[in-house]
Amino acid sequence: MSEPEAACYLVAGCKPWNREVYERSIRDLPGRWHYAGSKEQLGAEAVDALHPRYIFFLHWSWKVPQEIVDRHECIAFHMTDLPYGRGGSPLQNLIVRGHRETRLSAFRMSHEIDAGPIYLKEDLCLEGTAREIYERATVLSARMVGRIVRDQPQPVPQEGEVVAFKRRTREDSEIPADLRSPERIYDFIRMLDCEGYPPAFVERHGFRFEFRNARLDDGRLEAGVTVVPREEKR
Repeated sequence: MSEPEAACYLVAGCKPWNREVYERSIRDLPGRWHYAGSKEQLGAEAVDALHPRYIFFLHWSWKVPQEIVDRHECIAFHMTDLPYGRGGSPLQNLIVRGHRETRLSAFRMSHEIDAGPIYLKEDLCLEGTAREIYERATVLSARMVGRIVRDQPQPVPQEGEVVAFKRRTREDSEIPADLRSPERIYDFIRMLDCEGYPPAFVERHGFRFEFRNARLDDGRLEAGVTVVPREEKR
């Protein structure tokens, strides 16, 4: 008798660290693995042709076509203890609220944003820059992918009070005037310190001062700054 065909899995990720972790640890898991790095690679017909057992979304910046969500078991990873923190910009919304740690929730995607049933949750530290936290979350997501593939857990409905987060805009990256301590300004800068995200800034005298690479040393805050004309579009 011929061997049964191995199950197929699809991983979607739009950040370079997603692809790095996929290549390093996910693609060698049992089964046939495929990767989509752009919305053009995630067309409904192409996905249907793969017949994936699961589609894992490590970090995705576009709306997933509803026909894919309806026809396939789509699993996303959200950086909050759902149903707390449904919605956009979870990392930044957590840090501005003073959280130093969170839980990474693996949930089944549904018609309602971040409302699907939960497969797994794991603790996640929120120290470091945004880039460091996103990388840490992707490594943790990869371990959770392995557990889901191995154990095939049944997702359970979310429980608890729903707290919704609002997606932050570029204007929200301006450092608020009421941040009176170096520690709070440090948190504000680091939560935005990742390529592809609008950096923390202040505007003075016709210029925008953008801050990165913040560090605290004995109550003293130091950071790199880029100065650009205020009218320049970033």
